Amino acid sequence: MMLKLTWLSHACWLIETGAHRILLDPFLTDNPAAKTTIEDHPEISHLLISHGHFDHVADAAAIAHRDDSTVVAIFEIAQWFAEKQQVQSTLGMNLGGVAKLPFGTVKMVPALHSSQLPDGSYGGNPAGFVLEIDGKRIYFACDTALFSDMRLYAHRVDVAVLPIGDVFTMGIDDSIEAIKLIEPKCVLPTHYNTWPPIQQDAAQWAERVNAQTDAVPVVLGVGESFTV
Repeated sequence: MMLKLTWLSHACWLIETGAHRILLDPFLTDNPAAKTTIEDHPEISHLLISHGHFDHVADAAAIAHRDDSTVVAIFEIAQWFAEKQQVQSTLGMNLGGVAKLPFGTVKMVPALHSSQLPDGSYGGNPAGFVLEIDGKRIYFACDTALFSDMRLYAHRVDVAVLPIGDVFTMGIDDSIEAIKLIEPKCVLPTHYNTWPPIQQDAAQWAERVNAQTDAVPVVLGVGESFTV
């Protein structure tokens, strides 16, 4: 079964596998780096939300209402979507938990960050995700600092998607250290070049990945895809 990852800019990823289209951290509206709108991405079956910040949840409710998508998030965020946004289908999880979904399994893993929803509500713990789909393991670190337990959750995954923007997440230096810990087959950068504070040279990052690790760096332009 084909498994395709498409970077839609910032930390927003489209994951396509068989009949399922999954969107991670949907932020297209008001996103200066986005090249598409939510109207360009119909039939989303599931929405994975890593934490509550606006640039990770902005379009989730609109998509969930349109497509009857299931919002998968930490318990507090899932509850917020159900009660404050009237989303009908939610799955609240917590760190360390694994959910079996129609497309595969989702494990919610720690991330070192903060989490507050756009209306000021408590957003619970920030999280990353390890997806297992058709025998492939993909680690979305999401918004996080470097921490050694990444190795426990994501060691030797097929694909690791790591933030490199710095300021609000780990930057290039720490992402290299994360790759050394995780030892993924392939690694893709995320959460960069949306605004000036998180501007980064992804080509330079890829050179360092090649020189200092055994992982294969894959740098996508906005809207480009990678088949696992």
